[in-house]
Amino acid sequence: MRPGPRNLITDVAGLKVGNADDERLKSGVTVLLCDTPAVAAVEGLGGAPGTRETDLLAPHNMAEAVDALVLSGGSAFGLDAASGAQAWLRERGRGLDVRGHIVPLVPAAILFDLPNGGDKDWGRYPPYREMGHAAADAAATHFAIGTAGAGAGALTAGLKGGLGSASIVMDNGVTVGALVAVNAAGSATVGRTPHFWAASFEAGDEFGGLGLPSPLPADATKVLLKHHVAAMPGGNTTIGIVATDARLTKASAKRLAIAAHDGFARALWPVHTPVDGDLVFAVATGRNETALSIEDAIHLHAAATAAMARAIARAVHAATPAPGDVFPTWAMRAGRA
Repeated sequence: MRPGPRNLITDVAGLKVGNADDERLKSGVTVLLCDTPAVAAVEGLGGAPGTRETDLLAPHNMAEAVDALVLSGGSAFGLDAASGAQAWLRERGRGLDVRGHIVPLVPAAILFDLPNGGDKDWGRYPPYREMGHAAADAAATHFAIGTAGAGAGALTAGLKGGLGSASIVMDNGVTVGALVAVNAAGSATVGRTPHFWAASFEAGDEFGGLGLPSPLPADATKVLLKHHVAAMPGGNTTIGIVATDARLTKASAKRLAIAAHDGFARALWPVHTPVDGDLVFAVATGRNETALSIEDAIHLHAAATAAMARAIARAVHAATPAPGDVFPTWAMRAGRA
């Protein structure tokens, strides 16, 4: 298995990603657009989720495909971003045709980035609806990671978080990609070192090439939390998307989303806490007609785990400093700023 040509989720044929963010606000939105409606599912394992339209993704419910997925900052206010992406799609006649009425299906998830040093005094209405529209309008096969989109104001335990992405081309030609906004209560690095927990999966030096520390520091498994006085319910959250060009049912897409959560566990410590709303969407474009055996499906799930772990580390590694930051970037801690 090797990274795709972009090492982004858009190596999966049929997908584009757009970002919109505001440096003063320290928040933003990321939209994944499907060129044609794609099979999708979701799995949430955190204790404090914030979502929109996730019920329709259950395997037993009627809708088979979605037009877009939205990841947003802004806590519950950020759910407005899906309305902006939905409006963008409707303007272009894209969506489910229900008796002549076009209804774009746009599930969304949010993370809590309110107390991160940004100016959240936005007046009567939050800006996320317009940012959702702008992010959809910016969608392309190339996009920024790090301090961008839904990761623009993200934080982890002691370091800035961010938006990350990675891809894998399997030996059978099937492509798997991950996209993630990392705002975890826990840490992506081992103790207070610059070494990433996800180092075992690193492709080349895509997030520093440091490997794992040897020996592990004494505080390697110490629980380092973003909020030391009182961990705020809903004050964190890592939200992501795993995608493939394989042909999957909604039920098998859900299994893929579950597998991608293993990537969270490989890249963050601790993870899936009561104060994180950790969630993964899965998308299958079906552009690759390769038949998957049970063994192939196992490799597909392993690729989803690895791609997600790498995307999380890349998000933190690529973060850049900005005025008013409350935490340093990984580059600052590693002496590479």
